[in-house]
Amino acid sequence: MKKIIFKGCGTAIVTPFNESGVDFEEFRKLIEFQIENKADSIIVCGTTGESSTMTLEERKQTIKFAVDTVNKRIPVIAGTGGNCTASVIEFTKYAESIGVDAALIVTPYYNKTTQDGLVAHYKAIAKETSLPIILYSVPSRTGVNINPSTCKKLSEIENIVAIKEASGNLSQIAEIANLCGDELHIYSGNDDQITPILAVGGLGVISVLSNVAPEFTHNIVSDFQNGDISKSISSQIKAIPLIKALFCEVNPIPVKAALNMLGYHVGSPRLPLIEMSDDGKNKLKSELLTFGLIK
Repeated sequence: MKKIIFKGCGTAIVTPFNESGVDFEEFRKLIEFQIENKADSIIVCGTTGESSTMTLEERKQTIKFAVDTVNKRIPVIAGTGGNCTASVIEFTKYAESIGVDAALIVTPYYNKTTQDGLVAHYKAIAKETSLPIILYSVPSRTGVNINPSTCKKLSEIENIVAIKEASGNLSQIAEIANLCGDELHIYSGNDDQITPILAVGGLGVISVLSNVAPEFTHNIVSDFQNGDISKSISSQIKAIPLIKALFCEVNPIPVKAALNMLGYHVGSPRLPLIEMSDDGKNKLKSELLTFGLIK
């Protein structure tokens, strides 16, 4: 059985920006809010963290700040993926050197690759680090899917321990579970599929929803794992309208707007992402009110 990095809710945390760059004092507040409200891990510099529009130095500083602030209270997972294998290796080595607990590595995007290329890419990275690696399959963004048979090959590499599965294809996820068993742990990459993925053996979720509702998201998983499956299902269904609002425009546009509505100061997304539309904000505010997150 491969090492389990965390069970429950891993928050794909946003990166707050101000005129000077990353707003580290606000970032500290977000991290403390997550830990105080039962987040089981923090994923920093992922898609939701806008890593693609951060400089290399900003990414290094942000991951180091997260590691130092969390101070081993919960696991810190760094997004170190990219579409240049050599660069991913270099950045993953940096993340390892500052004490992260695992690396989340998305499939190469734009240049893409074949399934055999994916195996070669991840094998080359895994060889150069002792960090546990979480594969990240999100074909809607990258144009590349990690097929179940490829997951099986990758699961045979010692430090490739898990996958964040955001294909939305439950049949595929069930096939990965069947082929890989305990050699590749599964985390839901979609907030609207937490309970269904738990039902085929998933260990939790890497979540956008938990930016605003960490304890609620944690409880969806813990209720299921503690045997109260009906409560987990009920919570999953209750959250669907809010989840839809959080994804009514490109992530992380809505979740940054939501956090600003909750009283944080995370700033605007960086171009090419823009502020949420007025119509989107109205829908989002309505769902936050209904959910009881704002008054």
